[in-house]
Amino acid sequence: MTAPARVAAYHALRAITSGRADLPSALADSRERLTDDRDKSLAAEIVAGTLRWQRTLDHLIVHFTHKPLARLDAEVVVILRLSLYQLLHLDRVPASAVVDDAVDLTRTARKPSASGFVNAVLRATLRQRQTLPVPARPEDLSDRPAVLAYLGITYSHPEWLVSRWLDRYGFNATEQWVRFNNETPLLTLRANRLRTTRESLGAALADHGIGTEPTRYAPDGLVVSSGNPLRQTERGDFLVQDEASQLVSLTVGARPGERVLDLCASPGGKTTAMASDMANTGFIVACDVRTKRVQLLRETVRDAGAVCVDVVHIASDGALPFEGAFDRVLVDAPCSGLGTLRRDPDIRWRRLNTELPALSAGQVQLLLRAAGVVAPGGRLVYATCSSEPEENDDVVAAFLTAREDFRLLDLRHERTTIPTPILDARGILRTLPFEHRLDAFFAAALVRQ
Repeated sequence: MTAPARVAAYHALRAITSGRADLPSALADSRERLTDDRDKSLAAEIVAGTLRWQRTLDHLIVHFTHKPLARLDAEVVVILRLSLYQLLHLDRVPASAVVDDAVDLTRTARKPSASGFVNAVLRATLRQRQTLPVPARPEDLSDRPAVLAYLGITYSHPEWLVSRWLDRYGFNATEQWVRFNNETPLLTLRANRLRTTRESLGAALADHGIGTEPTRYAPDGLVVSSGNPLRQTERGDFLVQDEASQLVSLTVGARPGERVLDLCASPGGKTTAMASDMANTGFIVACDVRTKRVQLLRETVRDAGAVCVDVVHIASDGALPFEGAFDRVLVDAPCSGLGTLRRDPDIRWRRLNTELPALSAGQVQLLLRAAGVVAPGGRLVYATCSSEPEENDDVVAAFLTAREDFRLLDLRHERTTIPTPILDARGILRTLPFEHRLDAFFAAALVRQ
């Protein structure tokens, strides 16, 4: 019988590669198929890991089959990918079980004639696993094709993206970046200061046998080093939130008693962090355009005990439905997500460089839409989880050209809790994997004059 985790992983990967689902929804569906927590964990690891190493795995499939991927059945490609990932990256999984399950999956996928082929490819890979035919680190770093093959194939990234990083940051930084993106991220929490403190939360988790370490930059964050905290503490004591994401709300600088707008608020991590900064006084209007995301936002706000927050569903265009002006406005804009490839490996293969201009144009329009409700002297923060300048610096530049009544605020000169190392030479929050060991996030603060 094929291991349930591998069956679930196969169905999730088929849904993702066919475009029927993204990674979060595919994993949610796979969890519903499984009852054992260990199977759920293994299935998630196989899916994420297979996507993370997909380009390397495809390179090996082509090498060992002597065929281009286009000539192989889509089902067979997925089975080979997930099986090769397990053989090469999951030492605790017996190789014989992986191969046997791959053959069984081939039959389950109604491709019985390919079962011998799959078996042969996997066993050939096993025989060469110590000397895999992937591009080596080039000695001559001026050999651009060799450098791009090494960074893109050996570390499983799209060539167009590593080419961009190479041009902006150089070889060593890009090599560190792609290695960072291939690490399995640890679970990161943010203590909800409306209910507890980071120190108290860490102690409570320790009482349940859960090990944590304080985050390096975010003042309320904990990185989980052992155990599973998701079922062990009081509801609302913490939120699962990446450290770089936690830093964005610091750039808003919300204070008690102020009027704050969070324009793209779901799932609510930054909203509830700002509610903590405001000591649950004043008020925050938290918005989203998607009905399902609004419901998730309501649940997050409720569980956190953020009584100063009103959740509002808004239309995707047109004037904002608010009278008066806000002291602080956060635009955490929809973006490519290219800064989060470690946590969201499917984005590597879903995004194309040709999409960036349209994303950038939409982000400029969103920022202009938000500008109209910022009070004189108020702060407008533009943030993304993108690594690319079209979505970051270029958007800010276009906005400042269109709205001369705003200026860029140098956050280095503000009395805030933002650590200086994550602020660049212009006072913009910019986290970089090769420099800060964080996902690539961007946040610029703009002041209405």
